[in-house]
Amino acid sequence: MSAKGSAMHVAINRRQRTNQAGTTVEYRTALIRRSYRDNGKVKHETLGNVSYLPDHALAALKASLAGKPLIDATADLSIHRSLPAGHIHAITTLAHGLGFENLLGTKCRHRDLIMGLLAARICNPTSKNATLTWFADTTYASDLGPTSSDELYAAMDWLLEQQPRIEKQLARTHLGRQTANPQRLALFDLSSSWVTGTHNPLAKHGYSRDKKRGHQQIEYGMLATAARLPIAVRVFPGNTADPTAFITIAEEIHELAGVEDLVMVGDRGMITSARINDLAKTSSLSWVTALRNTDIQALAVDTGPLQMSLFDEQNLAEISHEKYPGERLIACRNPALAEHCKHKRENLLTATEEHLDALVAAAAAGRVTGAGAIGVKIGKVLGKYNMAKHFLLDITDTSFSYRRNQESIAREAGLDGIYVIRTNVPETSMDAGDAVRTYKSLANVEKIFKTLKSRDLGIRPIRHYTEDRTRAHVFLCMLAAHLTWHLRTALAPLTYTDEERPVGEDPVVKAERSTTAARKASTRKLATGETAYGFQGLLTHLATRTRNTVSVAGVQESFELLALPTTTQHRAMELITAHLEKLTAQPA
Repeated sequence: MSAKGSAMHVAINRRQRTNQAGTTVEYRTALIRRSYRDNGKVKHETLGNVSYLPDHALAALKASLAGKPLIDATADLSIHRSLPAGHIHAITTLAHGLGFENLLGTKCRHRDLIMGLLAARICNPTSKNATLTWFADTTYASDLGPTSSDELYAAMDWLLEQQPRIEKQLARTHLGRQTANPQRLALFDLSSSWVTGTHNPLAKHGYSRDKKRGHQQIEYGMLATAARLPIAVRVFPGNTADPTAFITIAEEIHELAGVEDLVMVGDRGMITSARINDLAKTSSLSWVTALRNTDIQALAVDTGPLQMSLFDEQNLAEISHEKYPGERLIACRNPALAEHCKHKRENLLTATEEHLDALVAAAAAGRVTGAGAIGVKIGKVLGKYNMAKHFLLDITDTSFSYRRNQESIAREAGLDGIYVIRTNVPETSMDAGDAVRTYKSLANVEKIFKTLKSRDLGIRPIRHYTEDRTRAHVFLCMLAAHLTWHLRTALAPLTYTDEERPVGEDPVVKAERSTTAARKASTRKLATGETAYGFQGLLTHLATRTRNTVSVAGVQESFELLALPTTTQHRAMELITAHLEKLTAQPA
């Protein structure tokens, strides 16, 4: 038998009985017991009956016997520090439920730091050195302990080594699985961000999508699902052409996703005829893209298949042309887009004429002389608005006149609002309407870039000087965008996000927002009457839930106490849990 000094505990038993009056009565018995082993069997010895004590006294007695310190309610409490915790708690709960930590790799210091960098990128995107200050002002100060910039950069180097494995797992989960991607769609688009400094080997002058003329830049291509969930990213020198970037990812897609019958979706400048020929030689990928304006004009000649009569009763029609054997061409006309193009062109023509009139006056007054000098100034004006094709010019050494090229304007106006989808996917797999919707889903990748470049993730400017660190930074931002997608999806009922965006019968017409989303936007209220938040505003509100370091007079050790959540904060955590349960319930 064990010694009599074994630990004591409180055993509470509850039972119900029905008395003679037919009323069900609950009886509670509370006993102080000591458990011990006798010849290998667990036995209990009753030391006393404390059933007479009220529930709160029993709770205190149980806690005391369990070794927990009890605090006098009248004792002085001191809060040593309060650190923002709610936003980090939401992100880490989501990441843990997604298995994101295991996706990154085995548990180690590097993985912990990367999780911290991901949370910082979502909550407070800034430079890596500034992130250290952010760590110190959040719960990461105690969770991560002292951290140096060298450790952060070492963690990024570690992350870059994990990139091939992580991207393959993401691609096979979200692109390769039939249940996750029944249409077998993979979206790819390219963007760019400018670079600070002069030593980055990837930094080159090229077409700047950030409108940062004169700045060197890098380019990066994003592979995503049709629902705009980022899967993989590739970094290229800043002067890389779109088709080159596309063929690079196309060569890897089979290995990444583990399937052969994917449909790649890319814009007209990326999936060109030359790239299509290359794909036919080396890959079984199908594709959906669109024709360039010059190709559309070739189809719209008098004897061509693209005539305005096609759109008399509908907004889309399938056509064919010998230049595109084995392919489908779906011609679309959007009346709203046509009106927008007309209005925009007129504004640009008017703005150009204002500058040209100033040059006409300058030449007449002799302030500008010489056909060459006048031509240079005219070229700058026409290039500013890209309107050179719509003006006829007459330049001499002492004068200048112009007039609109009505034939050119009429030719362009005839194609206002018209675009042509080009694909090799058979109609049995994708009808004309679905082909249009598939191409328009490419806008979802643009939304990823918007998330990356905005206040959400702040990918730009690129401050790194080495190629590997630049690639690691972009990959880190892509992973943060992946988490942000899940976070936005989960928290959509609390934000202005349109959860019920209707799918219109006409795929050409722009989809309208749901009445619920329109009401949230106009009233800034949810259906419950509570305040609706923007995504960043909701993160700010979550951050007001603090983790507090507290001490009590007379007790040597301090303890940490998480503040009670507000109604919105509690609801946010419920939504994250529900989102994770929904993902878990999906078939493998």
